[in-house]
Amino acid sequence: MNKKIKKYDENNNLIYLKYSDGDEIWQEYDENNNEIYYKNSTGYEYWRKYDENNNVIHHKNSYGEECWFKYDENNNLIYSKTSSGSEHWYKNNKRIEITEKEYKEIEFRRKEKEYNSRTKCSRFELMEI
Repeated sequence: MNKKIKKYDENNNLIYLKYSDGDEIWQEYDENNNEIYYKNSTGYEYWRKYDENNNVIHHKNSYGEECWFKYDENNNLIYSKTSSGSEHWYKNNKRIEITEKEYKEIEFRRKEKEYNSRTKCSRFELMEI
């Protein structure tokens, strides 16, 4: 039987775990109960940052690897980039293969939609003024 020792914080987040074989895990959370730090007894660690919607926007680990994430207005993952240079685009939270040009067009349309919602007119209407 694999016995475990568990400790929780005041929000019932697991902050410490020790297995009977001696392996240990430590975790920390932000005010929204998002995991912001993880460390295990082998020395592996990672850190996470979140946006105002509790989406992970940056992940960094003790090996020096980093990843950045972007989300659409519905909090769906649309893009990720790693410190090694790989980039991935997503549709309905599933990875798809599109070109950088296609991604830039999607980003342009998203920003235009956001701008239009704030100004109540399109960029073409502004050009006619």
